[in-house]
Amino acid sequence: MRTVFICLAAAAALHCEDWPCFRGPSRQGVSAERNLALQWTAASGIAWSVDVPGESWSSPIVKGNLLFVTTATEGGASCRVLAYDAAGGKKLWETEVFRQSLARKEDRNSYATPTPVADAERVYAVFGGGGVATLNHQGKTLWTNRDFPYYSQHGMGGSPVLHGGLLIMARDHSSTGENGEEKRLGWQIPWDRSFLVALDAATGKVRWKTGRGMSRLGHGTPTFLSVGGAPQLISSAGDVVQGHSPVSGERLWNAFSQGEGVVPSPVVGEGLIFTGSGFEKPTIRAFKPGGEIAWEQTKGVPMISSFLYAAPYLYSVTTNGVAWCFRAATGEPVWQARIGGNHSTSPVLAEGRIYFTSDEGETTVIAHGPEFKQLARNSIGDRVQASLAVSGGRIYLRTASRLYAVGKNVHE
Repeated sequence: MRTVFICLAAAAALHCEDWPCFRGPSRQGVSAERNLALQWTAASGIAWSVDVPGESWSSPIVKGNLLFVTTATEGGASCRVLAYDAAGGKKLWETEVFRQSLARKEDRNSYATPTPVADAERVYAVFGGGGVATLNHQGKTLWTNRDFPYYSQHGMGGSPVLHGGLLIMARDHSSTGENGEEKRLGWQIPWDRSFLVALDAATGKVRWKTGRGMSRLGHGTPTFLSVGGAPQLISSAGDVVQGHSPVSGERLWNAFSQGEGVVPSPVVGEGLIFTGSGFEKPTIRAFKPGGEIAWEQTKGVPMISSFLYAAPYLYSVTTNGVAWCFRAATGEPVWQARIGGNHSTSPVLAEGRIYFTSDEGETTVIAHGPEFKQLARNSIGDRVQASLAVSGGRIYLRTASRLYAVGKNVHE
């Protein structure tokens, strides 16, 4: 009977909600999973944990019973994709997809920061030098594309998204300063060389490429918003928030949003687009589709973490560990509370709880609602800059050196 139960539990895991890309199925950090852990430490409440080689701040993703992560070993030169059995933590394969040259990055960044994305057949990975690799679920490299080398004063941070057979990426970079060119171009001085590009998911061939216009550095991951029954690709970078057709790449609208080094990814809700302007006059801006500003707020601006929308509220956490709750429709502050630590990861909502994980590896769990209510604090004892993934009744947490499955074993 025990064996039958284990098999049924494992089979159920195969049909759980996937977390196939940065911030999950909605790309907004919201999970429909239930019976998640509320409390844990590195020694308790853990189904399994494994060492992960190299250095990387990409977040784990889950497709079916496969958990994928990327990493860069040998100081960042060797670009690798790894797959684990999500149920038990066994490493199934590790593939070096290519080697990359190392360029400048911020100390807190890595050479494998973009989170991969997966579909039913393939997993797609992007690395700090701009190279893209696609593998099947058995670990065989199907294609690579290295036609768009990337340099930024900060390193690369944005992740790819999938839509309609296209792998779509924002490339908001800056000048290398070579050949006498002003190195501040694209970083501190706007330029017109950043772009969005869509590759055919099956072949890696370019399907469209669209220039940003005048903009500066950004590291956000695009999202989608339905407008008039049709999806729009929403992305932001330094000085701009834009809507594009995901099919053709056509730029549909452009809005000015002063700031460079934009890290938070846009989120959507109540027909609005919520963005952070990055450094230089930090501001939260809510846009209507088409680019009209609905409201602005200079309090509680996240510099690295993305927002979390949970009706009727918009949540943020500042780099120095102050959580904020706003009315999403108006930007009016509802509450603020110091939760401590330094924050780079983006929050996650599940079961009416919001999980904020600090760089120091402590996850503060609060109740979603109009009053601040702390439910738990959980320390893993290691550095964390990868956002949480949620699937199969578990929370997957990646630290600087290990990968943890927080929750019950399948036989419990």
